[in-house]
Amino acid sequence: MFTAINDASGPSPFPPLAGILDLARAQRLSITELFQLAEARSAAGKRIEAVEIYKVWIAFNEAHPFLHLVYFNYSVTLRQLGDIADSIHALRACLKLEPRFAQAHINLGRAFEDSGLATQAVQQWRSFVELTAESTADRMAHRLMALQHIGRVMENAGLLEDAEAALWEAIELRPDKTEAGQHWSALRQRQCKWPLLVPSEHVSMRQLLDAMSPLALACYSDDPLFQLAKAYRYNKSFVGRPDTSGIARKAPKRKTGTGERLRVGYVSSDLRDHAVGFALREVLELHDKKSVEIYAYYCGEPVANDATQTRIKNAVDRWRDIATLDDAEAARQIAGDGIDILIDVNGYTKHARTKIFAYRPAPVIVNFCGYPGSMGSPFHQYMITDERIVPPENEIYYSEKVLRIPCSQPIDRKRVVAEKPSRTEAGLPEAVFVFACFNGMQKITEASFGHWMTILNAAPGSVLWLLTGGDAVDHRLRQAAEKAGVAPDRLIFAPKAPNDKHLARIALADLFLDTYPYGAHSTAADALTMGLPVLTFPGKSFAARFCHSIVAATGVPELICSGPGEYMEKAIAFANAPEELATIRESLQAKRESSVLRDVPALTRELEQLFWQMQAECERGETPVPDLRNLDLYYEVGAECVDNNIVFSDDRTYRQRYLERLAAWNDYAPIPLDNRLWTAAVASAT
Repeated sequence: MFTAINDASGPSPFPPLAGILDLARAQRLSITELFQLAEARSAAGKRIEAVEIYKVWIAFNEAHPFLHLVYFNYSVTLRQLGDIADSIHALRACLKLEPRFAQAHINLGRAFEDSGLATQAVQQWRSFVELTAESTADRMAHRLMALQHIGRVMENAGLLEDAEAALWEAIELRPDKTEAGQHWSALRQRQCKWPLLVPSEHVSMRQLLDAMSPLALACYSDDPLFQLAKAYRYNKSFVGRPDTSGIARKAPKRKTGTGERLRVGYVSSDLRDHAVGFALREVLELHDKKSVEIYAYYCGEPVANDATQTRIKNAVDRWRDIATLDDAEAARQIAGDGIDILIDVNGYTKHARTKIFAYRPAPVIVNFCGYPGSMGSPFHQYMITDERIVPPENEIYYSEKVLRIPCSQPIDRKRVVAEKPSRTEAGLPEAVFVFACFNGMQKITEASFGHWMTILNAAPGSVLWLLTGGDAVDHRLRQAAEKAGVAPDRLIFAPKAPNDKHLARIALADLFLDTYPYGAHSTAADALTMGLPVLTFPGKSFAARFCHSIVAATGVPELICSGPGEYMEKAIAFANAPEELATIRESLQAKRESSVLRDVPALTRELEQLFWQMQAECERGETPVPDLRNLDLYYEVGAECVDNNIVFSDDRTYRQRYLERLAAWNDYAPIPLDNRLWTAAVASAT
């Protein structure tokens, strides 16, 4: 919402109300004085008096040339009082006097949206867009804002094509502004539109690439150095460096060896019926309350009758809902609670509150569980993962110090599973080999889909079972299958289902086919837990290595391939001779309860040991400092190399591309040494 127009200078803000109203009736209260007096009262919480001042002034000054500005401020004050209906009336009066007043269009659309009238909101913003075809800096800024609002509301309503079109208008208007481009590329991923990035006469490929979010980039390219550099730039742009005075905890409280519990805070918008909530709820229940005191900070949307949130509330020592607090207030709450170890369970995902961590409200800040990659920030000191996702030689791709647990995918062994349906009930043919992938549509790239089409063509009669992306997306994938020589009806789309029923139907498939470069995470754990084998191959980045870690944790390494070639060969072999796959399914079932994946008590104990290790290092003054050297340079090199990293390549080839470009940059201007690729040994040999 726009704030009211104000002029803070001027006379004392609180002369008697009756005198002010008399001046307004006599037309002796200037508009400057009106704003000063009314807004001072509003700021002091006397909004009813401010409304009365505006109302009387409007009634007796209808010929004033700036009456529309008064109506606008009047509408803002009414909205602050919760009177949305009268606020709408005031905004309409404002626009009747000045049809091109941008702030009123924006606020009126927001008022409609907040009243549940998304269609009217979009119509309101669209009318302003049509009014501002001519270019002036101020009007273009508001036109851009209106288009972004249209895109957001359309996306929330599931109208992805319309949202994409509105956002593209915004991108072409200001390609240097990244917000619209960030949502546009993510929308195209969700719609399986390939190629993903399509430049125009007004927007370059580099501008589209610069606008991508770190999470969307992980779905686009297996380039961990570029992803790290993208996270670093994203953090600088969207988080910045807030004023931490009065918030940051300056020193740790000594707890090692004292018998006092360690205070651990989990911050997330997903502590509810969500993949992250499902993953963490048993861990939170198993924490040793003699060793650690657990605080949960929920920053998500309100939920009702949420079983996962209820379990988490019962499991933790303190539940704090910080959704309505701004970032600084939330940081003060955390600092006031005396948290020792603060865990970011969002990263750069939806509803993330990254700026809270930028205030440094705890001595130790950890990246764990919610985000598949490095934060690239100066305030995330540790990352918890496992040795398969980040082996020692890959630590150069992360700015945090890497600590490890047995498996990075916590699970909940108490999850409710409905009665298993028949294939017919699930919409599947009974007597065919069923390949499946239950990953989100945004993870399905053109290359992964091509692998699947190769497999289907070599396995006649088989089908591919996917989660629906909506009618338009499903139709697009069927068309792509037909172009690849696969009958469209061999793609079967599963409707959305409650979690217990989805778990029950998973095992109806024969083989889960992972995606690349962003593989299955909780979906792989779900499939393997239900006895469905998951075929995967590891890449280089966090998201591209997660699934193979989960598969290894279940004790079936024969499902891990060396690359896409072996992945396709094995999938075809399993479909044409399923006896070996039946043996693997039996092995999965036999090892189920003893697998690393399901040893949640051990994972929880390992986590607690790491928390105490971090605390001890902090007390000794050994908390690591994130390594952010040369990341702007790595970003530039990554942008040059990104086309080569969309398809699978081995580690040696990947690093050699970077080294060649770094050497060329160094020839032009010397590059400072770092601990990634441009080391002293490399530089001296170049």
